[in-house]
Amino acid sequence: MDEEKNVMTANLEDRAREIRKSIIRMLMEAGSGHPGGSLSAADIFSVLYFHEMNISPDQLEDPNRDRFVLSKGHAAPVLYATLAEKGFFPKEELATLRKINSKLQGHPDMRKVPGVEISTGSLGQGLSAANGMALAGKIDQAPYRVYGMIGDGECEEGQIWEAAMFAAHYKLDNLTVFLDHNGLQIDGRITDVMSPEPLDEKWRAFGWEVQVIDGHSIPRIIAALDYARSFQGKPSMIIANTIKGKGVSFMEDQCDWHGVAPKPEEAERALAELDQGRAK
Repeated sequence: MDEEKNVMTANLEDRAREIRKSIIRMLMEAGSGHPGGSLSAADIFSVLYFHEMNISPDQLEDPNRDRFVLSKGHAAPVLYATLAEKGFFPKEELATLRKINSKLQGHPDMRKVPGVEISTGSLGQGLSAANGMALAGKIDQAPYRVYGMIGDGECEEGQIWEAAMFAAHYKLDNLTVFLDHNGLQIDGRITDVMSPEPLDEKWRAFGWEVQVIDGHSIPRIIAALDYARSFQGKPSMIIANTIKGKGVSFMEDQCDWHGVAPKPEEAERALAELDQGRAK
């Protein structure tokens, strides 16, 4: 059994590394975009799409498919890279990120990209959409679950806390949200810009079941999701402590890489590091 778990973990780590490499390549090709908060989320996306969620390219119209909402829509590169890795569209299309007439815009567009459940980008709004999907599932007594991701800087938005109250009030225990807690936003550290801390205590006070985990540990991500799936009566918040720019030494924990694309020589260096396994 332990050997099976080790193999599964290694496979998911490989997926996360490939996702990170795709992020670097597409941003270099685009010459713009958001690497930091995309790289920090790759391990979570690997587990969600290749272990946890009931979703695949042939289930796009299945009413019982699981749903995912990326509320921090500027991290679209990690979503696109994951969807391509999963087979929702060819990987070659990643090179068209932010290009004229590309369906891969700077923020996810549900009208153009297969696998994107809701268009996002205006920070604070995605959690409300996830709430609606989860409440609909409750009303319909449907088996699907709703997953989402918000940012820690995004928790400075008032709508996040309105949505937090809503989910707790309606006991949306079919909703699990990751908080990508990398500590940085575009203007600096979240504690300097407009501190939302202590985030764990706030979410508990708003009526959520809260777990705090290492967001780069595949086993911890899996265990947290297992617990969230079994817990009843409350929505689940998984605060994932991560490193912005994870896997690329010169990007890690650097605010400057929030929204700056790597130049070709920087991309080459980043890809070499990822190939050496720094993302594990």
